[in-house]
Amino acid sequence: MFFSALRSLLFRSPVAPACPWPPRFWHRRTPPRLSPLMLRIMAVNVMALAILVGSLLYLGRYQDRLIATELDGLRMQVRMSASAIAEGAVVLDRDERNILSPLLARLMIRRLVEASATHTRLYDVDDTLLADSQILLDPAGKVQARRLPSSTGHWLGDHVMGFFDLMDRLATKADYPLYPEAEIQQGDQYDIVKKARDGIVSTEVWRVPEGGLLLSAAAPVQRYKQVLGMVILTRPDTKISAAIHEVRIDILKIFGVTLLITLLLSIYLARAIARPLKLLAKAAESVRHGQTEMVGLSGTARLLNHNAIPDFSARHDEIGDLSVALRDMTSALAKRIGAIENFAADVAHEIKNPLTSLRSAVETAGKVSDPERQKKLMQVIRDDVDRLDRLISDISRASRLDAELTRDEVADVDLARMVRSLVALYADDEKGAIVVTDVPLEARFHVEGIEPRLVQVMQNLIANALSFAPPKSKVVVSVAPLKGGFIDLIVEDEGGGIPENKLEAIFDRFYSERPKAEKFGTHSGLGLSISKQIVEAHHGRIWAENRTNAEGRVIGSRFIVRLTSF
Repeated sequence: MFFSALRSLLFRSPVAPACPWPPRFWHRRTPPRLSPLMLRIMAVNVMALAILVGSLLYLGRYQDRLIATELDGLRMQVRMSASAIAEGAVVLDRDERNILSPLLARLMIRRLVEASATHTRLYDVDDTLLADSQILLDPAGKVQARRLPSSTGHWLGDHVMGFFDLMDRLATKADYPLYPEAEIQQGDQYDIVKKARDGIVSTEVWRVPEGGLLLSAAAPVQRYKQVLGMVILTRPDTKISAAIHEVRIDILKIFGVTLLITLLLSIYLARAIARPLKLLAKAAESVRHGQTEMVGLSGTARLLNHNAIPDFSARHDEIGDLSVALRDMTSALAKRIGAIENFAADVAHEIKNPLTSLRSAVETAGKVSDPERQKKLMQVIRDDVDRLDRLISDISRASRLDAELTRDEVADVDLARMVRSLVALYADDEKGAIVVTDVPLEARFHVEGIEPRLVQVMQNLIANALSFAPPKSKVVVSVAPLKGGFIDLIVEDEGGGIPENKLEAIFDRFYSERPKAEKFGTHSGLGLSISKQIVEAHHGRIWAENRTNAEGRVIGSRFIVRLTSF
């Protein structure tokens, strides 16, 4: 049940929606596969856990401490055994000298080792073996007791024990000497027995060829400081191995539970990362295919809205930020495509008007024989051609504006200096209005922006104000700092104002509301639209309003550009 649930968690795929077509239209579903990102996350987590558990299973220092403790106990035991033998197995010979009795020594050694698994041997001062706790009969009988190797009786347990034995070999120090086992044992083949003959109690650790360690301790059997023999006790590291194995079993149990939790958390983490990324990738792919398939058709911008990308902003992490960025990018792309479609429609409409007029004039000129009328028709044709040339030039500049704005570098712009320089360019004209400014020479108002583009905005606004301003009137250009870090660029004229219902429409492309005295077609209607586009690219705002006097009568218009200072 657990593995089936885990498999469904790993390989779960969305259910195919109901389809009115016959089943043959459905492609065969490809078998699910593990996400590469999920595999990497699981591999990293499991590898780190395995390294940690492997280092814990080594237990080298823990084994050294257990060996030292066991040797201390063995040292104390061999002293007690030597003292007991010296008291109970020493007899007098014919010359009234103390000697060891082999029979008494064997009986006493068997009594001493009944309650322990310690191998005890007794040598005389001539290195001859007198007693051995593993020899059940006399030495001539050669009947010895041997410890059989342990087995768990289960293949898995045997493999685990084999793995533990390998870890023991790795943990065992390589400088331990090999146990010198000989068929005829002599005391002089053991260094600790030699030391015991000199009255020194010592210990030693040997490596056993079959694997494992053998701990030993030797002490002299003394009677009134006379060394009568040497006792050597050896004990396998069974208790140490058992203690280490128990610790390793506990570690493996914890490892098993931790591994299961790690795998589940890795799957959760991978799904929390991989699944949203896969959804975002599919959404981006669908947007791309939708865009390429719908180019040139109406409704493209409606298809590419931000709702096409899943919203993961509630996650408050990098994936949420990516989702927000993709949604904003899709929304901006939809607006750009919509603007391009509208721009293409507006261009077609604006070009069609002079072309229609030009065609009509050309057709009429071929039918008219009056020179005066032909002259007027030719003037109409020239005006339409000039209008087309001006319109195409303005359209070309407007279409390149977005790309140029992205290429231009943002720099520090002093608006006060820029306004004073612009006002100085417009010389006084007896027939036209006068451009003035109230910005002091010492004033400094700084923003971050593209200075040539901001100059273009102010030139469009000043030129627009001059075209509506009465002769000898004033066009005032000023800079006003506001609270909150904003700066307003203001252009005011004394013209007839703007119709209230056209205050926003004047910023539309190709919208033209010109003075009656001005010749038709001299403006393309893109100046204010381009100005709005530049200001919005600077994260600013532009709008128009009418100026009124105390009686509420319109006395002119005012254009305001609001930017953010730093």
